[in-house]
Amino acid sequence: MSLALTVLLGMLAVTLLLRIPIGFGMLASGVAYLLVKGQDVGLVAEQVLNGLYNSYVLLAVPLFIFAANIMNSGTISERLFAFAHVLVGRVRGGLAHVDIIVSVIFSGMSGSAIADAAGPGIVSIRMMTKHGYSPAFAGAITAASATIGPIIPPSIPLVIYAMVSDTSVGALFLGGVIPGLLMALSLMVGVQLVAKRRNLPRSDALPPKELPRVLWRGLLPLSLPVVLLGGIYSGAFTPTEAAAVAALYALFLAGVVYAALSWRRLYQILIESSKSSASVTLIVASAFFINYAFAAENVPTMLAAWLSGFQLSPLEFLLGVNLLFLVLGCFLDTSIMLLVLVPMLLPAARALGVDLVHFGVMVVVNMMIGMVTPPFGMLLFVINALAGVPLKAMIRESWIFIGVLIVALLIITLYPQTVLWLPQTLGYGGK
Repeated sequence: MSLALTVLLGMLAVTLLLRIPIGFGMLASGVAYLLVKGQDVGLVAEQVLNGLYNSYVLLAVPLFIFAANIMNSGTISERLFAFAHVLVGRVRGGLAHVDIIVSVIFSGMSGSAIADAAGPGIVSIRMMTKHGYSPAFAGAITAASATIGPIIPPSIPLVIYAMVSDTSVGALFLGGVIPGLLMALSLMVGVQLVAKRRNLPRSDALPPKELPRVLWRGLLPLSLPVVLLGGIYSGAFTPTEAAAVAALYALFLAGVVYAALSWRRLYQILIESSKSSASVTLIVASAFFINYAFAAENVPTMLAAWLSGFQLSPLEFLLGVNLLFLVLGCFLDTSIMLLVLVPMLLPAARALGVDLVHFGVMVVVNMMIGMVTPPFGMLLFVINALAGVPLKAMIRESWIFIGVLIVALLIITLYPQTVLWLPQTLGYGGK
């Protein structure tokens, strides 16, 4: 290992330990590498910026962020909750099941786990605690169900994975549908186990005369995933253009149809979306610096050669990647794993003949589990900050949901067709 690469890894470790924002930590580490190597920082920065500006796929990220913020600001979350309550509210532990169904529906609109937790998730926690559920249980299932958000399309992490792996966004989006539904089913099994053991309450039945009104109120928000996926796979627009359609559709619903969006609130949403988009862009640009250093040091090729020395089968490789990411997910931000570690593993995956669509969906599912895994589960901190749920109690309640999600991950890993069947059926082969 060269001195420059040692400096980079050392500084990256220090910034992580000091809890410096990940984008700034990676940027400082990359610049330190260039200075030790005596390379022109400005020249590399120009290459990074060209890479960002030439990435048409990356344009989808700020648009999906904007769409999610609009949906969380209007009455869309409440309408989805009422609709899901009609479907599963009457079973024991029904409101927890409602939370999962809402996450499945909302995931077809936002593509972000944090947006799911911060919008519909807060509505779910409020309703569950009002009806006798413990705040810790409500927070734990809300955090766990929010992991579905980036798996069922559209998905911001899958868009970024498509950028770093040169894989079809359309194939990745289709590949996430069945795994996302499998995660929802697994969480429902977990809820049912807890509901029987603790005798969780059932919700009151909705009066029959209220049923048409609730279904009608949820109809237009429910049509958004149909519009997006129908437009993408009919060829009407690309996945990137779908992000613009989602933002426009959400703006039309919240601002015109429901009149739930003032000009002042729209301005605030634009500011919030700009800040979030800038944060994502900084992280991506910083990761380009790190990846430039790794490429210059030939790290991905050496890692692929090292792994090939173990003569792993494709399945053994995937299981090893899962184990590595499950451990690292307890401590590292998902952006480091997605933008730094995944590109290093891609040459080995290609050499072993692993389908990159299957690999991408699998690692993103793994990263989402990391967002609810202590000690640094981001979604747990979001729920703690927004709903005031005690972190320690929420962690205790989250283990059963982490367990069932790992079972779902294992099924996705062992049976690639859970990911590949839908894109192959519809003619979107993996690369």
